[in-house]
Amino acid sequence: MSYKAGFLGLIGQPNAGKSTLMNFLVDEKVSIVSAKPQTTRRRILGMWTSDAGQVVFVDAPGLIKADKGLNAFLAKEAEEVIRNSDALLAVVSVDESKSDDAEKIINLVASSKKPWIGVVTKTDIEDKAHRVLILKKMIEDKGGKAISVSAKTYKGDLEEREAILIECLEILPVSPAPLYDTEMFTNENVRDMACEIIRERCFENLHQEVPYQIAVRIIKFDETGPLPKIYAEILVGRESQKAIVIGKGASVIKQIGMESRKEIEKLMDTKVFLDLKVQAKPEWFDNKRIMKELGYVTESED
Repeated sequence: MSYKAGFLGLIGQPNAGKSTLMNFLVDEKVSIVSAKPQTTRRRILGMWTSDAGQVVFVDAPGLIKADKGLNAFLAKEAEEVIRNSDALLAVVSVDESKSDDAEKIINLVASSKKPWIGVVTKTDIEDKAHRVLILKKMIEDKGGKAISVSAKTYKGDLEEREAILIECLEILPVSPAPLYDTEMFTNENVRDMACEIIRERCFENLHQEVPYQIAVRIIKFDETGPLPKIYAEILVGRESQKAIVIGKGASVIKQIGMESRKEIEKLMDTKVFLDLKVQAKPEWFDNKRIMKELGYVTESED
């Protein structure tokens, strides 16, 4: 059998479960996950390698329409993932908020003319179970192979995971060699992953519009001593949001810090020192210089 390798883009609406699906298939925490939409802000790569080939999953931001600021960057990221991937996964959830959201994703992926599979996610939601067959039929009617999955239910189910991975590998092109080192599960560095972990914890501990106006940057990452020291800054879009992130008696920022530190320690397999500061940068998400500094710049703009 020919060796296969390529980029497989995950395309879906915000909060369709793309990041959870990729983490499940790679069997590592690569992308951060939150119940809030727009958690994923830039493409993240996750790799699975076997003797038969290598699947490089590309987790894209959820599809949105916008022409300026951070939302415009998210929209362009998703467009570039569709354009640059060898094959695509149309990720549709049984709990899509609008009935035509799933149809839009399926039509978009099918019209790309690239090899694709439709994946129905969150099948463990019992009161939405009737939607699984409806979504599968929508996928098949557009010529795609339909798979249903619940990362929650199938956690630890190696056979289910392997079966999906084999289907993914099947639609990738023949390759003379793997695209990345076979020992890698992501090309993200520890610094960037720590940054994303902190942002994930912000999403989980903050409410309403605040998470969407937050960014995180690492000011200093010092691994020279016996205890790695990480100094990070949480940016907010308005001065009034600073007090919300800090919380009464610094309760919220302490919780974010504690949860982030535990996750980073798992990642690095060692104890770490984490220092978090909060800074207001009014309307940072519309500032091109700050956006570029934070890495929110597409290939076409770079």
